[in-house]
Amino acid sequence: MSFELFAAYLVACFVIVIVPGPTVTLIIANSLKHGARAGLLNAAGTQLGLAIMIAIVGIGLSSVIGAMGHWFDWVRLAGAAYLIWLGWKMVRAGGVEDGAMQARAPRGGFFLQGVLVALSNPKTLLFFGAFFPQFLDPARDHVTQIAIMGLTAMLFAAVSDSGYALLSGRAGRLLSQKRVRLLSRVSGGFLIGGGLWLGSSRAS
Repeated sequence: MSFELFAAYLVACFVIVIVPGPTVTLIIANSLKHGARAGLLNAAGTQLGLAIMIAIVGIGLSSVIGAMGHWFDWVRLAGAAYLIWLGWKMVRAGGVEDGAMQARAPRGGFFLQGVLVALSNPKTLLFFGAFFPQFLDPARDHVTQIAIMGLTAMLFAAVSDSGYALLSGRAGRLLSQKRVRLLSRVSGGFLIGGGLWLGSSRAS
């Protein structure tokens, strides 16, 4: 992966990981009700869930690259279209679902809850499956590239999720539903723009 491509990936990661999704909603809810420690344990569990998801995506993409060869560009275009669709849904829906802030203490602990929530969201697999190919160079070692992108995404997610946990635990008022909705819509707009740019750059 070239430096320019990796720089673009870093920018895309920054925009995407701050998007309030199911795991962020869970972290905010538990931090508001049970304190920052509960949210941090959720975030740690989410990291394990993400690692498993990324490993699954990496194995799948390796098979696709080997089987499709130069047709892999169509996978990229399909992925860019999915990112645009996902961004549009975020712009229209945005925000935390009603009742999401009513979080109960889980029986198996907050860490396990974070793992299960991350693994129970199939959209994560679809997202990484659409996102990673946009920055892959099939001519280079794709396993190494996926590993680098996966670890980078996990690092961004760890910082973002921990930030949400600490902020929610100490000053929950700053994360009102209105502000979370605005953040989601702005991020959705960036996702649409990124999908359009990635699709057009691959087509040219």
